[in-house]
Amino acid sequence: MYWGDECLEKKVKAQILDGPAMHRALVRMAHEMIEQLEPLDQVILVGVRRRGIPIAERLSALIERYEGIRIPVGEVDISMYRDDLTQISESPRVSGTVIPCEVTGKTVVLVDDVLFTGRTARAAMEAVIDLGRPSAIRLAVLIDRGHRELPIRPDFIGKNIPTSHMERVGVKVTEVDGEDNVALYSLS
Repeated sequence: MYWGDECLEKKVKAQILDGPAMHRALVRMAHEMIEQLEPLDQVILVGVRRRGIPIAERLSALIERYEGIRIPVGEVDISMYRDDLTQISESPRVSGTVIPCEVTGKTVVLVDDVLFTGRTARAAMEAVIDLGRPSAIRLAVLIDRGHRELPIRPDFIGKNIPTSHMERVGVKVTEVDGEDNVALYSLS
């Protein structure tokens, strides 16, 4: 979940990643994926709507840059798979899931900006499994902030940031927000 600038600008506790640091984290993640996901032509990156999609696109471009293989990128909207759906809205806005190829037999890498409780990752897995039977599902996150409520562990992590429940992590990406950065916000 992203909390808008208007709510958090005055409560910035720490700048975690600026644009160049975010790029370095993504380059490292791309190299880890290259090493661990052979054969790459059997991999699909699926970004979790919203900021997971541009992160997945960037990872695909980096892998193509280093390996010459363009990994397909899809997008998943988890709105209807959330276990807190009734708490969020009586009528959620669903944008749809778009995956450019068959998932059955492929390694699907779910890509998201922040991993917190694990509930978004669980919902994304359900959405993908509804489309077919992947040979494996992996998880890549730019930020892992801890506090899991479900037994979910990311396979690829840009940065671990220990946080308290009174803090939030805000990720901005140029494609959505006009800039790249990650900041820690205090709710107190």
